[in-house]
Amino acid sequence: MARILLVDDQPAMAEWVANFCRDRGHQTFQFNSSEAALVALPGVAPQLVVAELHTERPDGIEFLRECRANHPQIVVLITGAFAPPEMGLKAVELGAFDYVTKPFKADELQSCLQRALDHQASLSRHDDLRREGRDQYRFENLIGTSAKMEAIYRLIGKVADTESTILIQGEPGTGKELVARALHFTSSRQNHPFVTINCSALTDNELESELFGHKKGAFTGAVTDKIGLFEEGHNGTIFLDEVDSMSQQLQTRLLRVLQERQIRQVGDTRKIPVNVRSIAASNESLKAKTRNGGFREDLYFRLSVIPIEIPPLRERLEDIPLLVRCFLQKHADRTGTERKTIEENAMQRLVAYNWPGNVRELENAIERACALSEGGVVRACDLPPQVLHISGILEKELDSEWRVGKQLDDFVRHQERRYIEMTLKHNQGSREKTATMLGISIATLYRKLDLKHHRG
Repeated sequence: MARILLVDDQPAMAEWVANFCRDRGHQTFQFNSSEAALVALPGVAPQLVVAELHTERPDGIEFLRECRANHPQIVVLITGAFAPPEMGLKAVELGAFDYVTKPFKADELQSCLQRALDHQASLSRHDDLRREGRDQYRFENLIGTSAKMEAIYRLIGKVADTESTILIQGEPGTGKELVARALHFTSSRQNHPFVTINCSALTDNELESELFGHKKGAFTGAVTDKIGLFEEGHNGTIFLDEVDSMSQQLQTRLLRVLQERQIRQVGDTRKIPVNVRSIAASNESLKAKTRNGGFREDLYFRLSVIPIEIPPLRERLEDIPLLVRCFLQKHADRTGTERKTIEENAMQRLVAYNWPGNVRELENAIERACALSEGGVVRACDLPPQVLHISGILEKELDSEWRVGKQLDDFVRHQERRYIEMTLKHNQGSREKTATMLGISIATLYRKLDLKHHRG
């Protein structure tokens, strides 16, 4: 049962809608003016408001503005007699869930009420996620101080509160969804749903139903009406991960939704206005896919109004020590234990690895190391085998320069110095950056390179 507040100055119509709702087990509260309804809203605390929008005066629009500004958790359904389509679109842009034109049929009203109440239920499910997300996913909590990450932070700060569609591209595991969440929780839409879907995980029919919803009986197994993510994410953000995996047919439908800001459920002919910001992501270059015909060029341009490129971890090695410390702290928080430390040699191995799985692979490696480590220290022997594997360059050098019989200490010192010199070259001679990347002090760096450390 839901609490439904009705606003309509036509007594006969208001009573008909009220009876319709009560017959379906809902509790109704009737008001004949928007002013009286606004005063009653805090006490009634409805899940749904059904309000009349007049074409000859602005009461309905002003009521909608006031309601959305002061009670954003309430879902508003606007009705109107023969109002032009642009008025309905304006209502949706201002935050109404939907607009229903009078006179409406019973099945149409039932469908709209059910979708609105389903959306309200989804808002309740998102409450805990929103409270967690405000702190966890703001861009200040993305990890990295490299120049490339700093550039991403600045871009997020500039575009988070725009309505433009955003295309995030980067290799798997680079953190594309984290960036999308940061964009959402830094924007004015942060108090509304953030809904996600992996477009590669579903068949065409399943994806179409998840995105746009379906009517009962639209296909085998559709035993009830279902709202899609574009409706569930009303006033919020939808994140379309691996959008490049969409079929050409679904790409066409998505393009139409982005252009018209309306969706049509599977098995229905009625268009439903939607107000949701779209953020898409791809593991591969969409521009390259358009050249070979794998992706619609017009959809690419529509999605990539603001492109964001996430660098692979191998291009920001200086962030690894900070990432490692954060993952060690995350493990400690989850297990209720003291944060482990990591020995110097283990950190060197982590920085030397090229991380094809990017940040996700690094986090998994730290999780494994924490589980295997003894005491409070993560050692090199706790790291995954692929991280400990000697690179082809070092193997070649071992074959050519270091035959069996040499002293182990001599070999280790030689390889350590060679690796430090490679890191120093990577940092364009900056000893401070090199020491930070290696997780050692500047004094230790000088000692290992047999250099004199001049202070001041």
